[in-house]
Parts: sequence; structure tokens; C-alpha cells
Amino acid sequence: MAELLLEMEKIQKSFSGNQVLHHARFSLEEGEVHALMGENGAGKSTLMKILCGVHPKDDGTVKVFGKEREGYTPREAQGMGIAMIHQELNLIADLTVMENLFLGREFVHGPTGWIDWRKMKSEATKWLDHLGLEIHPAERTGNLSVGQQQMVEIAKALSLEAKILVLDEPTAALTNREIESLFQVIRILKKQGVGMVYISHRMEEIFEICDRITVMRDGATIGTRQSDETDMNELVQMMVGREITNRYPRSSVTPGEECLSVEGLTSGGEVEDVTFSIRRGEIVGLAGLMGAGRTEMADLLFGVRQPDRGKIRINGQEVKIRRPEDAIRHGIAYVTEDRKREGLVLPLSVRENLSLPNFSSITSWGKIQRKKESNLIQDIVKKLSIKTSDSEQEVQTLSGGNQQKVVIGKWLAASPEILILDEPTRGVDIGAKEEIYRLIDHLATEGMAILLISSDLPEVLGMSDRLLVMHEGRITGRFKNGEATQERVMTAASGGDV
Repeated sequence: MAELLLEMEKIQKSFSGNQVLHHARFSLEEGEVHALMGENGAGKSTLMKILCGVHPKDDGTVKVFGKEREGYTPREAQGMGIAMIHQELNLIADLTVMENLFLGREFVHGPTGWIDWRKMKSEATKWLDHLGLEIHPAERTGNLSVGQQQMVEIAKALSLEAKILVLDEPTAALTNREIESLFQVIRILKKQGVGMVYISHRMEEIFEICDRITVMRDGATIGTRQSDETDMNELVQMMVGREITNRYPRSSVTPGEECLSVEGLTSGGEVEDVTFSIRRGEIVGLAGLMGAGRTEMADLLFGVRQPDRGKIRINGQEVKIRRPEDAIRHGIAYVTEDRKREGLVLPLSVRENLSLPNFSSITSWGKIQRKKESNLIQDIVKKLSIKTSDSEQEVQTLSGGNQQKVVIGKWLAASPEILILDEPTRGVDIGAKEEIYRLIDHLATEGMAILLISSDLPEVLGMSDRLLVMHEGRITGRFKNGEATQERVMTAASGGDV
């Protein structure tokens, strides 16, 4: 029988009088991958931060390797063999990969205290090779892709030789190849007896890599299941407290006239001779692997970057989009893939974020008309069911799903004709995903032309009327609704014939 590495029982935690954990429990066995699931705000991160020494618990017991632990720090947690890979990257861009890997625990020469760079490089190489990463240890971390940086975070955690490893959304920024590399490492670590807590919203991953699944809701542990003895429907019902019968709601809509057309769009070797169109009331999906050119094409449509050649037509008229202001004037809205860096001003309030792109409709003679602003904000918050204490709440304190609704809402207030959505549900829990899908469907029924860019194949297959696939900057697959399968899409995304 496997050794029990971790027991958390009856954990309670409050912040400023708001109780966020109610008798939560969790356990982890040697050589096990145990999924921790729940909507944003369910208490998953708080429970794991208590485990890692970031927050003290108010009540309950934490046993690590059979010994009850009290009041320890994050450094002491590392000393006990506990490591956490956070969803938000914690690397320093200006340092090299090896400096980030061993920051605060550098290898030094005896009493002189000089850093042993040869040892640093060899140890870094060992852990990078362990993950199959072709990254030079002396490479500046800021030069790496987001996916590569995520893998460096994982290498850093592994270098601590932890026996308990917490992975918080570890694949959110990884390519399919990198995900498979990570899963291979996870399987190796299982054989070495490492216990892993796997936090993810991606159901397919959970069933592929995890042995047990624990679900939390509203700060409490709802239940634990063996992964081979449950299914997606049961887990969803446990997470949201209700059954979701249709994950991808699509109303029957007859598309109208052509709203957006692109002909021969080309830019800098990243987008090559792209041609497509979208009609009113139509959702056109865009799939492809990381680096395929999907976001670069969206940037061209919104004026973030300029094309070398090609034509963009809106309602049959050729337009020149040299900057985002031109795109907005022509009725284009763009929800970017990185909501925290590009979609929101995190320290500002919900009101301020929603108002930013809509000054023309709420100002008069250069002054904000507070009544108009208040009506605008109330209308968006109500229409999108944004869960906030009030409009002055800092947007950075909202859940991921509500942050995404703020990003979408600020553009909808401008009444665009064309909506570009780049990874609209990344890092969003399944309940919030359902709300966003229903919103997308509603906008299509009202006649909006929508370009849906997503790495989530079931999502893009389920929500699209037509599907385009990109590979190395070119469109390599075109499918009508019902023609596409995951296999055909992946073949086109890899450059194969379909």
C-alpha cells in the first residue's frame, strides 16, 4: 500500500472576516497524481498556499509524511520537500535560465563565496535535459517564449527534489509537444514516488494523467473520486452544483451578408497569404498550434502590426487599418489572449476598466458625465452577470472568469460589428466558461461577426459554424460545421493533408 504523504483535515481559513475555507480536506499518496478541481474562488489556491506555508490556517490539521505541522514558512515547506509551480510565472526576465533555477541557493566555491558557474551550468543542464528542453542555461530568460518559461519553472521545482509537487495550471501556456514532454516527466516522477497535486480546468488532461480527483466548491471539499470511476458530467455537477447539459450552446442562425473579408494577408513571415471571410451572425473558429500565426493575424486585423500586403474589407469596402484606433472606428473589437497584460489595468476598478475604451460615449466637452458612466457600467455588469461587490472593486481581485467578462464587456459597450476573441476561456473555470459560451452565442444571434481563436479543440469545434486551421502562418484546413474532427484538425495544424 502506498505511503500517505499528505493529510489535510478540517482546514478553516478567513480573510477580513470572509470565510474562504470550510472544513476542507485533501490527501496525497506516494507516486500519485491527484487532481484538485473547482471553479475559480472555490478555495483550491488558498488550500495549497496553506500547504506551502504562504498562509497560516485558522483551524484544522496538516500532516506531512505522517507528522503534524504548524506555522511553517514557504522556505521551511521547501525544506520539508514541498514545491509549488504557480500559474503566474515567477521568473526574473533579466537573469539567465541557470540564475533563475538556483536563485537564492547558488553553488559557491568554499569559503570564498564565489559563484561556481561551471557547477551552476552543469546542474541546470541536468534538469533541463530531464524535461527534454533544448534551452541553453546561459540564455536570458526574457528571450524565451511563455511556454519555455513555464517549463523552466517546472525544472526549477524539480531541482528542489520535492516529494510533494503542486502544479497550478501547468499546461496553460504550453504547446502540445511541451505538454507531452511534461506528462512524460510526470510519469517518471510517479515511478520515483513523488506525489503531485494537479490543478487544471482542462478535463481531458485530468482524465489522462490523474489517479484521483477531489472537487471543491465554495471553500468546502465536495468529494473525491477515482478518475476511472467517474466522468465529466459528474465532476461538472460537483463543481457547479448543477448539471450542465449543453457545454457548447449554439442557436440556429442563418448568417447574413459578408461583414469581414481578408484577401492575401501577409506579414513578416508570420502570416502568409491568408484569405477568409466572416458573415453577420457567424462564428468562424481558428485553430492551430502555438506559433502558427493565429494571434499575429488577429493583431493585423486590429492594427497592432502592419501587413506587407493583402486587403481587408468591411461590409464590402476596402479599409486601411494602421493602428487600433482605426480598427475601433471600423467596428472591430479585440479580446486578447493575455487579459492581465493586454486586456486590463489590474490596479484600477471595474468601473475604470469598463469606461476606458468608451470615453466618447460618456464624456461631454472633455468631462466624464458620471450619470452616463454609471448607467453604462450598471448595464454591462447586469448584462454579463459580472460578480463584483461594487463597481469600485479592483479588477485584479476578481476571479478569472469575471475578469474575462470585464474585458469582453468593455468592448461590447462600444457596439462593435466584428468581435475577435483570442483564447476567451483560458484559465476560466467550467461554470464561467458556460456563461461566456452563452454570451458568444447570444452575440452571434444578434448579428455580430465573430472570429474565435482557441487552442481548446472541443471548444472551437463545439462553438464554430466554420473552422479554419493555421500552420506556419498559412491556412491549411477549412471545415464546415460537422465536417471537422479533432484528428482532422490536428493533421491540418501539423501541416498534413486533410
